Amino acid sequence: MVYLLSVKVVPKMIKTIFLFFVLFIFFGCSDSDTPLKIEPKIDFIKTYGGLKNDSAQSVISTNDGGYIVAGFTQSNSMDITNKTNDSFDFWLLKFDALDNLLWSKTFGGSNDDLSYDIIQTNDNGFAVVGKSNSNDGDISSNEGSNDIWILKLDSEGTITWEKSFGFSGNDQGFSILQTSDNGFFISGVLDVSASNGNGNDKFSKRHAGGDYWGLRLDVNGDKLWRNYFGGSFTDSSYDAAQTSDNGFLLIGSSDSNDVDIKNNKGTYDFWLVKISSTGTLEWEKSLGGSEIDEAHAITKTSDGNFIVVGDSRSSDKDISNPKGAADIWVVKISPLGKIIWEKSFGGSNFDASRTVFKTLDGGFLITGSTRSQDGNFNTNYGQNDLYVLKITHSGNFEWQKTIGGNNIDVGYGITELNNGNIIVVGESSSSDGNVIENKGFSDVLIAKIILE
Repeated sequence: MVYLLSVKVVPKMIKTIFLFFVLFIFFGCSDSDTPLKIEPKIDFIKTYGGLKNDSAQSVISTNDGGYIVAGFTQSNSMDITNKTNDSFDFWLLKFDALDNLLWSKTFGGSNDDLSYDIIQTNDNGFAVVGKSNSNDGDISSNEGSNDIWILKLDSEGTITWEKSFGFSGNDQGFSILQTSDNGFFISGVLDVSASNGNGNDKFSKRHAGGDYWGLRLDVNGDKLWRNYFGGSFTDSSYDAAQTSDNGFLLIGSSDSNDVDIKNNKGTYDFWLVKISSTGTLEWEKSLGGSEIDEAHAITKTSDGNFIVVGDSRSSDKDISNPKGAADIWVVKISPLGKIIWEKSFGGSNFDASRTVFKTLDGGFLITGSTRSQDGNFNTNYGQNDLYVLKITHSGNFEWQKTIGGNNIDVGYGITELNNGNIIVVGESSSSDGNVIENKGFSDVLIAKIILE
């Protein structure tokens, strides 16, 4: 039999099919999480340094289309010309949009001073944080051993002001962010034992070990408040993000199971600490398994949640799909610390992540080090290689690139430029593989990746 459609039905079917096609194009393609077939290409790999130890810890894109790199140098030769002693100093390198080095500057005193993080401030200057053991040169004060040291610079790298915070022990600043009121928030580690319980402005919890330390500063770097959080063992905060309520979310690692930590999963955990805008502890969460799990970086997602990255040696509890000896562990959490999803990346050997960056397409770039040549990494040049891993906004693997040689190469910082190119920085002790030159023990490594 032959069935005929009425003339009224056919136009309706055509409209329905057309509408479905439009919706598929708009929703199915524009917001798809299917990894694109992109081939990353290394544009260049460069090393900077002298005859001793040099390392890049952080890189950010700048408003002029270029980028700036922060780290530290022990050298006073070759690429380091304005330094006379062989102690460590903060080292900054500013590049333009064409990858030309505009200026290189060191900051510090006669002892060791190491920078770990840099941001561009709202006045187009920069703020750098790390630790200092000096009490001379560019540093005006030191309370003993290492203090948190923050430098505020103008756009040309001239010091506007500098501040030190600490007590008699080993106190370190690992991350800095500019707050919505143009002040600053620093997260790091306080040696609570050496401080004799000092370092909290609101209350005092006398316990030993190292603790998360959060410091809130005004626009001039003067302290508004400071508080520490942790237990009786080792608790180290490596990064932080400001939350929508103007509070802060600190992340790092903890092997304590007392005082502020209520639910340790086993040895070291990813430890999340949410504090209010005035530094009061609101909630804390431990994530991980029964082995060593350490969080190193956090970034906001496009949908108001957070991505936390680190490395994990666990294969139980919160870790659902381990890959090898140590994995890159990526966790998406809600603003209340609930796991939305978690994924492991790596191979059968030891793989670790040190930072994460949200890309223009809503995905994420991760860098660190890998010893694997299977799983998510198909090339290993020898020992630890620096890698760049790209995942989609849902955590699906997209692509990876490995950089290194026969010696140790590690990535510590990564950023995406406005044109979509990627700059990754770290340190290298190699002079083979795809690293052409080594100038000393370890060099600053800077690589540019373009997508085709």
